[in-house]
Amino acid sequence: MRKRPETSRSSNSQRRPPKQPPYANSTTNLSSSMKSIRSGSVWIILSAVIIYSCYSVHYYQFENLPSPLTAEQAGKRGFSEIQAIKHVKALTDFGPHPVGSDSLDLALQYVLAEVENIKKNAYYEVDVEVDFFHAKTGANRLTSGLFRGKTLVYADLKHVVLRILPKFTPNQAADNTILVSSHIDTVFSTGGAGDCSSCVAVMLELARGISQWAHGFKNGVIFLFNTGEEEGLSGAHSFITQHPWSKTIRLAVDLEAMGVGGKSGIFQAGPHPWAIENFALAAKYPSGNIIAQDLFSSGVIKSATDFQVYKEVAGLSGLDFAFTDNGAVYHTKNDKLDLLKSGSLQHLGENMLAFLLRIASSPHLPKSKDMDKELKTGHDSAIFFDILGTYMIVYSQRFASMLHNSVILQSLLIWAASLFMGGSSATISLGLSCLSAILMLLFSISFSAFAAFIVPQISPSPVPYVANPLLVLGLFAAPALLGALTGQHLGYLILKKYLLNVYSKKKQLSSVVIADLVKLEAERWLYKAGFVQWLVLLIIGNYYKIGSSYLAVFWLVPPAFAYGLLEATLTPARLPKPLKLATLLMGLAVPILISSGTFIRFAGTIIGMAVRFDRNPGGTPEWLWNIVISTFIAVCICLTFIYVLSYVHLSGAKRSIILVTSILFGLSLILVLSGFIQPFTEDTARAVNVVHVVDASGRYGEKQDPLSYISLFSNTPGKLEKEVEQIKEGFTCGKDKVVDFVAFSVNYGCWTHDDTESGWSESDIPTLHVDSDTRGGERITRVSIDTKSSMRWSLAINTKEIEDFILKGNSEELIPYGNKTSVDGWHHIQFSGGKESPRKFELTLFWSVKSMPSADNVDRTIQDQRPLLKLRTDVDRLTPKAERVLAKLPTWCSLFGKSTSPLTLAFLSSLPVNF
Repeated sequence: MRKRPETSRSSNSQRRPPKQPPYANSTTNLSSSMKSIRSGSVWIILSAVIIYSCYSVHYYQFENLPSPLTAEQAGKRGFSEIQAIKHVKALTDFGPHPVGSDSLDLALQYVLAEVENIKKNAYYEVDVEVDFFHAKTGANRLTSGLFRGKTLVYADLKHVVLRILPKFTPNQAADNTILVSSHIDTVFSTGGAGDCSSCVAVMLELARGISQWAHGFKNGVIFLFNTGEEEGLSGAHSFITQHPWSKTIRLAVDLEAMGVGGKSGIFQAGPHPWAIENFALAAKYPSGNIIAQDLFSSGVIKSATDFQVYKEVAGLSGLDFAFTDNGAVYHTKNDKLDLLKSGSLQHLGENMLAFLLRIASSPHLPKSKDMDKELKTGHDSAIFFDILGTYMIVYSQRFASMLHNSVILQSLLIWAASLFMGGSSATISLGLSCLSAILMLLFSISFSAFAAFIVPQISPSPVPYVANPLLVLGLFAAPALLGALTGQHLGYLILKKYLLNVYSKKKQLSSVVIADLVKLEAERWLYKAGFVQWLVLLIIGNYYKIGSSYLAVFWLVPPAFAYGLLEATLTPARLPKPLKLATLLMGLAVPILISSGTFIRFAGTIIGMAVRFDRNPGGTPEWLWNIVISTFIAVCICLTFIYVLSYVHLSGAKRSIILVTSILFGLSLILVLSGFIQPFTEDTARAVNVVHVVDASGRYGEKQDPLSYISLFSNTPGKLEKEVEQIKEGFTCGKDKVVDFVAFSVNYGCWTHDDTESGWSESDIPTLHVDSDTRGGERITRVSIDTKSSMRWSLAINTKEIEDFILKGNSEELIPYGNKTSVDGWHHIQFSGGKESPRKFELTLFWSVKSMPSADNVDRTIQDQRPLLKLRTDVDRLTPKAERVLAKLPTWCSLFGKSTSPLTLAFLSSLPVNF
């Protein structure tokens, strides 16, 4: 046998590839796979998909409204927006109709005539009762929220009340009724198409439909059209405390507006979950979110509705609805029918009709004792949110706690096992990834806050985005995103440096492979930092039983599940691979569906609130509201983009993101600085007040000439030079134009004294007269108050000097002794009423022992002490000077009204401590 040549064997062996480690194939094509997966074009497409998805979710959840129905289409038992709109038009045609005005009397008569017509045309087996209720004098002494340190006194209020019962079982239904309530009155500055003529119109159309259905009801339905809501919830309080039907109410539904139209969503529910559970089952287009309730109850949103009276005074559970579109026009001239979106009333009407038909026919209406129990325990309050305005998820707080505890426990166990298997390097990597999340938040807030600070310095208006909310994307969102990327990339570099030291100890790997593996490992830790971030928020929310914590579940579980399904390995020895885009898409699909629309809606709401942000005009820095908005946007970006941005660091998209965000920010600044985009328009106006002030405050008993001037000020941040330049009329502006309007102070404003002596007289000036002052063991002072022609006034009592007081009107005790609260050393009394309201009052003051006079303080002057009493009376009258100013007011400005705002003529008076 011939022997094979040795050379042949050696040559064959040379051609055989050497044996490679198992990870060689995965690292060979690593760079090319990363480039193909993470190219800039892919990220542009992905970003477009995410943005479009968020917009679509917001549209379907908040903008997609049903088509309005005519009376013929709706039928006798249905709801017709076309009919309801006729009511809105009729009510707004009366113009502003505040309490005590002739226009409110006309609006009341219109509503009364309509309910009488409903009674006349009701189904023959339905009993309809109408009561034109005249409320007596009363006092609302709510102590929470906006009412801390206040007593709200009312008189001569009139309400229209409609009760619908089945004719053949009236007694049972009359003892168990459902209240549907809204208010007819408006503030003095608007006709109130949204707030709340739209609500009244919906109720009238609902009552018409219910009057054709109620023969099968087991519970009655009461429709309350009240007045006095805008003056401190006085209408609801007078009904609940004085009307005999109020004792039969088991459930309350309040309809409100903080804008004009759109979807009317639930922003308060409970405390008993029965109402929200049944609404979710019955409503055709359910809309509502526990986040709004959390923000409202926390005081972040400075407002109050009649629902607070029904819940706190009457102990009722129920639902509170509100229109929130175009929040910037709230209480301004632009709360008008033209801005009411088609389909808005149809949406609320169909939801309410289905809901009322369901609960009015139910034998399980909760009793008062059940609701009292829920108020005390709070364990079964409901968590609720809608999905695309089509489905509503409702579950109890008890179930939420169990669900959250389960998610928290499983997450902690998974993390503990993972860190145990990974050892100390995994623990340190986790800590560094959390550091990246913190840096991301800090840089994002810093970048956006810097932009928020410089905008007022270079822009004609501190809030240039009010009329064009999309500007915030360039002004604040772009810097926030750039800051988030910068902060996370810094954390990525720190993490990569640590991991490089860890991998360098593995001698079997080449330096090139180690460099690539470190990048991949760092990327994965950045992605997993999102889990930790949302887990921490879930733990905090669960501990404090915050209903909005459901968001943390959706932003934690789906991304973690997608990662575990597509990315996780069973052994730490296996080398990492690039994160798949499928992981990101699968992980974010559910969170975007659940929350993106809500985030966008709340951003819009916050932007609209800028118009009325400065409650004490000039008392806050002009940049402060920008900081609030920019911080909100930055936090939202950091919480939601943490998963997306973790993919960017290995891609070619970093430069593209930096370029796009910089261009967007620069372009937005150019649009603002050039004046091409105006901060306010005729339809989105700046909130201002024009008040003819007659200041007669001063030392008690001295004859003095009152100071008369026109005060121009704004609750919208920013100076008034541009407005004054157009108005002229001799105005000068500055921080020295301070006015103490008792309920609030103007720290920046504009004054003119020219031609301000007409339109008022000395007989209009209110008086504070000390009738007696006894200084025995307990000092008691009796003061008579004459408000002259005013039916609306505010009185502040110095609680550093006065321990308690009693107020009487027409010899009737309005505010009894005891249970007074104060804010900043003052207790405020706000009074409003109809034309028959009392004008003369008796105030008995009980001095604090600490305030008894001594030789050291007898000579104190009024300049270095606070007065004992401060009084402001309002008169709904235009003086010639105020009328001229209003006629010249720019179209981008509107009068703004609220319960504490003065009317167009205000008189100031005071009583010093040493009278």
